[in-house]
Formats: sequence, structure tokens, C-alpha cells
Amino acid sequence: MRTWNNTNVPSFILMGLTDSREIQLALSVLFLLIYLITVLGNLGMIMLICLDHQLHTPMYFFLTHLSFIDLSYSSVITPKTLASLLTSTKNISFTGCFTQLYFFILFGGAECFLLSAMAYDRYVAICNPLQYPVIMSSRLCCVLVAGTYMIGFVECSFTVLSIARLPFCSSNVIHHFFCDIFPILALSCHDTYATDIVVYLCGSFTLFVSFIIMSWSYMSIFSTILKIKSTSGKQKAFSTCASHLLGVTIFYGTTVFTYLKPKTSYSLGKDQVASVFYTIVIPMLNPLIYSLRNKEVKNAFIRVVQKRGGSKQFR
Repeated sequence: MRTWNNTNVPSFILMGLTDSREIQLALSVLFLLIYLITVLGNLGMIMLICLDHQLHTPMYFFLTHLSFIDLSYSSVITPKTLASLLTSTKNISFTGCFTQLYFFILFGGAECFLLSAMAYDRYVAICNPLQYPVIMSSRLCCVLVAGTYMIGFVECSFTVLSIARLPFCSSNVIHHFFCDIFPILALSCHDTYATDIVVYLCGSFTLFVSFIIMSWSYMSIFSTILKIKSTSGKQKAFSTCASHLLGVTIFYGTTVFTYLKPKTSYSLGKDQVASVFYTIVIPMLNPLIYSLRNKEVKNAFIRVVQKRGGSKQFR
């Protein structure tokens, strides 16, 4: 551990997940495999939706941006984590660290509100099916997506600027595998009370507002589904939102566990496991959840393959 006598820390040291070389190699293979699946899965989902005109609907418009955010979200964390596991270089510059933190918060906040927009889309589709094409117009979909990125931008700007202004003079060792909020705050030699308030307000606003929108949407959805008399009708209605509900549960479960709790209850081991899950694993799971449980995506994949195969045969 290196101690600094001034506030100008040129770089940080990421301690990573473990000191064991054998475990590091095993994790590097596992994370590389997960990252490759994440890249292929999300890029494949984006390309499939773009190529198949039958998927040009509001639901898949949002899903395209979810795949983009998941791919970006994972790419902010995983490559640097792999480099740290495979080499002895654990240094990250001050600018690099806060750039990673910036985009981590940006895409994380954007995903929260994008999931809310997707929940609202399912609410309109199930509760107001006749007005769905009118309500979920192209203009509204673009506004909702633009709003998710804008809110993420504002949130991460306030959070990162408030943290970056702190003096770091006690140590430059981050006890984590990436530049996360609480491990960085722990290095400051200044009172972080005001910064803690900013962090909790921004985080609480994002999680609670998006959670309220989703809760209201799904309570309305479940209320409508219960009024459907036929069993097959109930199953069909529920299947349209089951994948999204599963993705929301996994994402919010780990995120709330990590961030919406007192800083004094921060546990390095438990929080690192949760961080691995929502930064590396969940971006891989989302395209699998939305493709394997979705007949429309499977049929679209078959159509695209047959179309491409037919065009090559024609040539």
C-alpha cells in the first residue's frame, strides 16, 4: 500500500477479486467466455431486430437499446478486469478510473429507466391493446429512449464530479476489481458527508422512480390479466411480459443490495460477488432471456437465416 502526502494521486491500484494466481487464471477464462457470449448475444440481437421488419415494433425498439446498453455496460468493466487478471498490471490512471466510473453510472442509470419504459410499453400493450399503436408512437418511443440517456448523463455527471473533487491523500489502493463508488470514497482523506448525500440522492432517485413506474405498470398488468376469463388468454398475456419481469428482478435485486444500504454495512466480499453479477453476468443473461423465451425472436432468426440462405443460393 502506498501513502500519498498530497492530494494529487496520479493513479490507482485495483486489487481485484483474489490474490491467488490459479483462481485468477480460472476467472479470466470464465469472464472471457462470458464477455464473448455478451458481445455475440447483444450484437446478434441488435442485428436481428434491424434485419427483420416484423420486429420493428416499440417493444423491440427498446430491446435494441437494452442490448446496446448491456454491451456498453459490460465493455466498460470486463476488458480492464480481464487485463488485470491476466497480467500483473493493476494500475489505472486517475482519469481512466473516473472515466470508467462515469460510463458505469451512465449506462447503469440509463438501463434502469429503459427497463421502466419497457414496463410501460407492456402496460399499454396489455391494458390498452386497441390504442397501443396510437399511444406508443415512434415519436414517444424516441422521446422515452432519449430521456433514459439524458437522465443517466445528468446523474453520472453530478455523482462523478462530486467524487472527483475530493482529495485523495491517504492511499491509492482500491479494494475492488473496478472503480466503483464506495471503494473510491473510502480513499478520500476529506469528510465525504456532502458527497455521500449526492450519491444517495442520485442513486435513490434513479432506483426508486424507475421502480415506482415499473411497480405501477405491473400492478396494472396483473390486475388486467386476472380479469381475463380464459386460461389461455391469461397465459398469453403473461408471457408477453415474463421475460422483462425476470430481467428486472435480477438487475434490481443485485443493484439494490449493493447501493441502497448504509456505507457502514459495506462488505467487500459480498459486494464484489454482487458486482460481478450485475456488471459481467447480467449483460450476458439479458439477450438469452429475451431470445430463448420469445417465439417471435426465434421465428425472426429462422426468417433471417432462410432469407440469407435463399439469396446466396439465388446468386
